[in-house]
Amino acid sequence: MKKINFIVLFGILFGSNFGYSQDTLTISKKEVWVKAAAANLQIKIANQEYKAAQADFRQSNAVFLPTINASHTAISTTNPLMAFGSKLNQGILTASDFNPALLNNPNQTQNFATKFEILQPLINMDGWYGRQAARAKMQAFELQTERSTEYLELEVNKSYMELQLAYKAVTVLEKANATAAANLKLIQNYFKQGMLQKTDLLSVLVRVSEIKNQLQYAKTNVHNASDYLAFLLNENLPNSVYKPLEELANTIVIKETNSALSENRKDIQAMSKSSEAYQKMLESSKMNFLPRLNAFGSYELYDKNFLGTNAKGYLVGAQLSWTLFDGFKSIGKMEKSKSDFQKSELQLQQYKSKSQLELNKTNRQLKDAENKVNLSQLALDQSQEAYRIRSNRFAQGLEKTTDLLQSETQLFQKELEFLQAVFEYNFTQDYLQFLTK
Repeated sequence: MKKINFIVLFGILFGSNFGYSQDTLTISKKEVWVKAAAANLQIKIANQEYKAAQADFRQSNAVFLPTINASHTAISTTNPLMAFGSKLNQGILTASDFNPALLNNPNQTQNFATKFEILQPLINMDGWYGRQAARAKMQAFELQTERSTEYLELEVNKSYMELQLAYKAVTVLEKANATAAANLKLIQNYFKQGMLQKTDLLSVLVRVSEIKNQLQYAKTNVHNASDYLAFLLNENLPNSVYKPLEELANTIVIKETNSALSENRKDIQAMSKSSEAYQKMLESSKMNFLPRLNAFGSYELYDKNFLGTNAKGYLVGAQLSWTLFDGFKSIGKMEKSKSDFQKSELQLQQYKSKSQLELNKTNRQLKDAENKVNLSQLALDQSQEAYRIRSNRFAQGLEKTTDLLQSETQLFQKELEFLQAVFEYNFTQDYLQFLTK
């Protein structure tokens, strides 16, 4: 599973100047998926790869469909053989044409020939297996396209949740900023009354500056998350920013998990089809040693005038051809196909093992994420109570300024950590469902 970027309190959010002067476009999770499914570039690329494989399969129709050609040839010749043959094809030979003087030195002869040819494959075993290989390849790309769509759905959900988390971080830090400002006002009053030293006031001023800086970074992270979502949707938002319609969930829902790897997963099926394609190519290379049987025929029209049809004739036949030796070319091709097939089998086995490893890892991560959410919730509750107590005691002059600032810092840090823990759990759960589809 991809490493999830962790949002911490002290400035590990992305940094650059950003404000909310841009146009804010509210978008729902459902709307995001509809747009992504229709416009995402990776899906379009996958669809084009499938269409290319589909076109390769259509080319294999030549194994059983005829090849038909038509041509029209015009010649003018004094070549003895060509001149005699042209007259013979036109059916205009006379006894005088057999005069040796005319045979050896014919007059200029014109011939216009219209020819229709057909080549019909009958038995081409290598071609049949090649067609099956092309079909398996096409099916593999189709399955891979479907898997790419499933992965896009996962990536879109993650991106949307990251945008929700970024907005939630802004809300938390804005609340922290307001709290810090209120504390600053209180500290300034105490300082004016001579109840606190200047070092206490300076500590609070530093704290206020830190929070303002973190808030700026959090707003920048909103823009970054919005830009990535726009990238997935294939949209350009130079002066706008997305805002999720739904807020980030602050609770988790425990679901039944499956630790078994499904053989019906689209990517595994795609690799199986790819291996099948290599197997069919191996069979095709073996069939290359067998003879081929093809039929052929032609219908011809001859005349001394352009597009004339004075003389007609046809030719039909069949050819049995057998390549007995081609300098080890066929043998080498068969050996290469065998190696490619065995390699594909090993790659499929490796991919299944790696997928099971990833599934086991994600199951453990989900349990860890659940535990982290529970502990983060407990830490947040304790931090809220600790800050409430210290705040009340500070107002009564019973707590140091540094203790109040530390408690305040811990409170908002634990709130961000809790939100991050919920995000990690929900995404891990989505990823586990993706692995078991």
